[in-house]
Formats: sequence, C-alpha cells, structure tokens
Amino acid sequence: MADQPTPMMQQYLALKREAGEALLFYRMGDFFELFFDDAKVAAQVLDIALTTRGEHGGQPVPMCGVPVHSAEGYLARLIKGGCRVAIAEQTETPDDARERTKREGKPVSKALVSRDIVRFVTAGTLTEEALLEPRRANLLVAVAPIRDGVGIAACDISTGRMELEDCPPDRLDAALARLGASEVVGPEDWEDAAADVIVRPRHDFRSEDGETRLKGIHGIATLDGLGDFSRPMLAAAAGLIAYLDHAGRGKLPFLLPPVARGSGAHLAMDAATRTSLEILAAQNGGREGSLIACVDRCATGAGARQLAEDLSAPLADLGAIEERLASVHHFHVDPLLRADLRAVLRQAPDIGRALGRLVAGRGSPRDLGQIRDGLSEARRIRDMLGASADLPPLLGRMIEALGGHAALVDHLARALVASPPTERSQGGFVASGYDHALDALRETSGNARKAIAALEAKYRDETGTSSLKIKHNKVLGYFIEVPAKHGDKLMAQDSGFTHRQTMAGAVRFNSIGLHEEASRIAEAGAHALAAEEAHFEELVGEVVAMREAIAATAAALARIDVSAALAERAAEGDWSRPQMLDESCLEITEGRHPVVEQALAKAGERFVANDCTLAQDDRLWLIGGPNMGGKSTFLRQNALIMLLAQAGSFVPATAARVGLADRLFSRVGAADNLARGRSTFMVEMVETAAILSQATERSFVILDEVGRGTSTYDGMALAWAVVEAVHEQLKCRCLFATHYHELSRLAETCDALSLHHVRAREWKGDLVLLHELARGAADRSYGLSVAKLAGVPPPVIKRAKAVLDKLEKGRAETGGLAAGLGDLPLFAVTAAAEEEKRDALRDALGALDVDALSPREALDELYRLKSEAAKS
Repeated sequence: MADQPTPMMQQYLALKREAGEALLFYRMGDFFELFFDDAKVAAQVLDIALTTRGEHGGQPVPMCGVPVHSAEGYLARLIKGGCRVAIAEQTETPDDARERTKREGKPVSKALVSRDIVRFVTAGTLTEEALLEPRRANLLVAVAPIRDGVGIAACDISTGRMELEDCPPDRLDAALARLGASEVVGPEDWEDAAADVIVRPRHDFRSEDGETRLKGIHGIATLDGLGDFSRPMLAAAAGLIAYLDHAGRGKLPFLLPPVARGSGAHLAMDAATRTSLEILAAQNGGREGSLIACVDRCATGAGARQLAEDLSAPLADLGAIEERLASVHHFHVDPLLRADLRAVLRQAPDIGRALGRLVAGRGSPRDLGQIRDGLSEARRIRDMLGASADLPPLLGRMIEALGGHAALVDHLARALVASPPTERSQGGFVASGYDHALDALRETSGNARKAIAALEAKYRDETGTSSLKIKHNKVLGYFIEVPAKHGDKLMAQDSGFTHRQTMAGAVRFNSIGLHEEASRIAEAGAHALAAEEAHFEELVGEVVAMREAIAATAAALARIDVSAALAERAAEGDWSRPQMLDESCLEITEGRHPVVEQALAKAGERFVANDCTLAQDDRLWLIGGPNMGGKSTFLRQNALIMLLAQAGSFVPATAARVGLADRLFSRVGAADNLARGRSTFMVEMVETAAILSQATERSFVILDEVGRGTSTYDGMALAWAVVEAVHEQLKCRCLFATHYHELSRLAETCDALSLHHVRAREWKGDLVLLHELARGAADRSYGLSVAKLAGVPPPVIKRAKAVLDKLEKGRAETGGLAAGLGDLPLFAVTAAAEEEKRDALRDALGALDVDALSPREALDELYRLKSEAAKS
C-alpha cells in the first residue's frame, strides 16, 4: 500500500491542481515554499538553493522557498523569466485553526491552517511599483476571432486605461506589434494563436457577456454613452474581464470606461516596419539606440509611457495633429515657462499607478501620499498654465482636468504624515492632531514605554544587578533578562520574579509589574493600529470614489509632460515645426536622422543633412550609390520625420511640409527567421509582398536593396518589377534604394520616377563617403572600395578587381545586364499583354473539335499549341 500524503501535502496538491501551469507560492509562516517541479523551475530561474522536504511516493520532495518580506523581488525575476505565479496565503491564524479543529471534533495536534489562492501574478496583471517599469506601459491584451472579424481589448490595469478595437484578420499581427503587450489572451480554438498566447475557454469570449460585464463595472444601463462597440470588440472585452476575474480571484482591478479605437485614426505600421525603424527598441532588443531613447525628455514616468504610445500609434487626423503641435509650440517659444513647468513635474508622483493599486486593494499609505502630492502639484501646474496667454485648445482642456480635487487634497494633507510608509501594518502614517483619540492611545503607549524604563531602573536597584535589562521579542513579548551568574538571586521564592527561560549565558524572568505595563502597551498599540486601519480604509474610499476624475488628472499631467518634453527636445536639437498638409507630398529641408545624429554628436562628429522632395509628379526616388554611403540612413530618416510629425512632434529638419500618410512601410535591412523556417530572402519577399498588397496612394514606403538575397539576374528582375508596381499600381510616395544601377533605365519609362545617388569620391586609391544626396544616377557601386575599407585582404581585392574587369568587358560587348530592358513595356501593360496571350491559347483550345481529329492530326495540333505557348 502506497504511503498516504500528509494533510499538508494533500492541501498543497489540491491547490496546485487549481494553480495549473502557474508556479504555486505556498505560504508557510514567513516563507513562500515551492515543491516538486515548481521548485526545480523556481530554483533555476532565481538561482537559489534546491533542497528537499519529506517524501512523496517514496521519493524525496524537491523544495525551495523565498521570504515573504522580499517576495516582490523574486516575483519580478520569475515574471521576467516568463513564469506565472499563484499566491496561496494562509486564510486563518494557527489559533483559529486549532479552534476550528476542536469544533470539528478532531485532535488539536492535527490542526492545519487553511490556505487559498488569493491571486495569480502574471506579466499582464501587475500593479506593484517594484514589478513595473516606470517608463513603460504594461498592457494585457485579449483577442477574440469570431465570425464578424477580430476584436482586440487592451488594458493597463496599473492605470485602468482600456481600449477596444476591430481588426481585419490580416492586420492582427500589426496591431499586436503596435500594442507590445506583456501578455496576450485568446480562446482555446484560435487556430492562428502564437505559442505564447494564454489559452482560455471559448465561452469566456461571448459578446453578450462583454456587454453585461462592462455595464455592471461602470454602473450604466447602456454602453451608448461610452462609444460604438462592435460584437468582436465586446467579445474581446469579455475575454479580458474573465481573465482578470481569474487572476484576481473574483476581485477586478481598476478599469476606466473603454475607448473605441477607430481603424483609420492612426498611421498604420506592420511589425516589420516597427522593427526596421527601431521605434521603441533597437535591433538588439534594448532601449538604447531606439527612437524613443533619442526623443524622450519626459520628466515623469507617466509622460514617458504616453510618449511611447504616441510614437507607436501616430495620428492620421490633421486636426488632432495640429492640436498637439500647437501645445509643443506653446512651450517651445516660452523656455522660462517650460523650465518652471518641468521642475514641478519632476516632483509629481505617478498618481495613475498609485490610484490603480488603491482601487485594486493593493495600495499602501505611501500611495495615498502620492495621490495627495500629485494632485497638489497638479493644482500648481493648473495655476501656471492658467496665467499663460493664448493657451492652445489642447492645453486648455488639460487645465480643466487638473482641478476639482481641493477638498480631497486638503483632507489627505491633514490626515497623513509628510512621508507615509509603504507598509501599514505597523501604523505611524496618520498625522498627529488628525484624531485626538488616536493621539491619546499613542500617548498611553508612549507613557507605558517610559514606565518600562522606570521599572527597569527600579529592578536594578532592588536586586543590586546593574546588568539587568528589560527586553522584547515577538515570541516572549517583554521579559527581564540577567546574566546566568545572577539567576539564582532572582530564582528565590520571595523575589517577585517568575522564571521563564534559561539560556546559555542568561536567564529570563517575568514580574507582575512588567506584565501590567506590557498589557497596557499591547492594548494601546492594538487600538491605535485598529484606528489607523480604519482611517486608511476611509481615505481609500474617498480616493476610489473620485477615481475617474483622478485618472483624468493623471492623463492630463502625462499629456502636458509630453508636450513640454518634445519642446525641450526640439530646442535641444534645433528641430522645427512641420507644416501638415492633406495632400500627397513630403518636402524635407536639411533633414537628419535623430538617432544617428545624436550618436555622432557624442563622438564629436557632424551629421550631413539632406533634402527630400516628393510630389505627385516626382513621387518615387530611385537612389543608388555605394554601401555605407548613407542610403539606408536617408530612407529611415525621412520615415522617422513623417512618423514624428504625425505623432505631434517637431522634426529634425530645417523645414518640413508633410502630407498625411495612412500607412508607413519600411523594408530595410536583412534578417532571417529560422524559427518560422524563413531564409533572409524569404523574409524580404514576405515583407515586400505585404507592401505591394496593402499600400495605398496615401502611403509612404521605403524599400532598401530589394532582390539582394538571390542571384544577380533574379534579384534585378524582382527589383525592376517591384519599382514598376510601386510606380504604376500603388502610385504612393516611395524611396527605393538599390545597388542595381541598371534600374536607372526605368527613368525613361516611369514619368514620376527620378534618379538620385549618395555621393562618393576616390582619393589616392581610397574611397571617401560624402553622405550627400545628389540628383542623377550612380555611376557605379564602389563595392571593391567598400570591401577595402572593411579590411578585406589586398590579395582578395586584387583578384576581385581582375574578375570585375573581365565581367565589365563582357558587359560592354553584350550590352550589359539591362540590355533590351528599356524596350520592355511597363508593368501594367505587360500584365495585360500576358493575359491577352493566355486568352488566345484558351480560344485555340476551345475551337478544337477533338472527336473529329485523327491521332496524327491531334498530335500535330498539340505540337502547334505547345509552340505557341513557348512563344508567349
């Protein structure tokens, strides 16, 4: 018969079944313990000791543990390591467990403290300050693919912000790339779900449940006043709320009323474009070297999060963009106001996240202090901006959201000490003078401590033992301690002392007087803690009652911070305000790449600025020149200038006229995707195909070295055809960089295409890259010169030059790779002609009377048709 698990292990295994794949933090006294495979995983991720505790099934049980008081740090590392954690807390004290066991008629010796999972800690459900990055939003996203489309619900429970949107299935990857979620939840039957999606039951994603839950959460009878929400949106909302219910064990976090996101309200970018432009992360995955690291001058974490959202989703509405630009301009032309405002913002706590913790029931006195201080700074900022002349409309609306909290701020100021603690269990956060009864309890406790000191002096005199001390610990409470050599004196029956404990070098006692004073201290202290706890709940209730107004203030502070920070960045980098137009143009005067310019400035070098002028009759630039000459930088800088402008920022250029784009595409650089079985060339073609199928006349496209990943003939043919398709079919603004200078022949047939090149010179056998853009075709690619710069050994360069001379001689004799290409009809004409030839063959086949043909005649006809097909 197999050994039966102990009651504690039975309880653990039951909780583990409930926890599922999450690691189970099982509370045992002052530690969270993990067992079995959970312990092995946690020990490896946390780099802590793996031990054993008892046996199960005849085998030692692996175990590791972390202290409760420092659990947040360990949780942060586990979440970063891709784990989810279920927290199982003790739901009763040992004394309560013994009393319950007695009532159940069981032996007290078998009393087991009840435990329950109180919360699941996952990457998308964090609210703790120590677990969150201050300058990065923490989004949880639910995806609901249903018959009518795909719904997306996104929320940041640390601030309560929630958005719902519809998404065409082919745009889902782009939407998820924009959101950059910490965690994605989807239904169990979602066929296209990625491996890291958290799978939940399909019945969690019912649109009618989403509507019902949203109504209930916000206490409304209809959602009409919040926005127009489709069935897919509501289905996604249902899935998200159900997951939050599961993670919080029935207690929902802070959720603001959802905002419906329009599909055409923002500049669309797919995942490849975001990676290529390094908007929020550089190619290595870090923040350093990204656009946001270069632009971010925000004084607050909330402002940095808002800026990241603005850069991830630039606007496509001219009026909204102009409002943001006007706000930046207001601070740009008034450096004194900007400096004063930013100084105040630096003092403002992150009230959005403090509010989120308080509403979720995970708040502390420190969070209340942050609400008090943040709202107080908001009043100062309101007064500063209110005194400013000609306030732009956006800032005017922000001022309105900064007021209305005077009574709450005054109450919190009277109730709390200047710097409230993070923990409330020890009290000490309610200010003196706020509650006279509490002050009296504190005075009683303080006087009792003075009485303890007097009692200690009295006992020293009575016993003649100068080394006698009255001490305190959590186990014994207050006790009298003397060195072992004086123990016998206090052991005497008439001494008035009662023996409690003998140590190696000391003896501990109690006395009636000490017991009375200790009781007074404990009673006063307990009453004081209870009073402070009651005040805490009262103050939290007041804050929660004003949660939407406080959240609006937090959002206003973030928007003001972004405007002032962008003005600071513009002044620092000599950026200019772009002129936004509702037409297809892009005119950049002396544009620069902000990230590259900043890196060069740190190295003491100067960035070479270049112009870019795209218009309807000159919308496609074919750019040649040597590698390392600056083609890719030029392409990216113009895409980034457009992105910054539509995000509402000034831009790194002397002047800019920017026509609104609906979509931005970037196919720059080469990388494989081995995990999905894609070579470098395959990735390049997939990204190119996406551009050719999704771009419109209002889009802006940058393409770099299309066709590089295959043979010369294949690559040039593809590049030629792609240029024609962009020119003839898409008709969008496009910068196309290539090392195939044979493509310059396209200028003869493509009216809206012009030739440009990055300049380079050879001086005494060395290549000098000028990084300047000039009009006209490149004369050659300077490949061997670049190879020499890269350090390729001279014998290899010499041999390559001999091969090149031979190839160029052959090209001169045959007319070159592009010989005859100038006679090819354009892309659209060619496609039509091919279709016409295919129709002729169909007609010939249809005209045949197969039954009337002899075998010889049928064979002749087959040969004739094959010959016709070969000619076409």
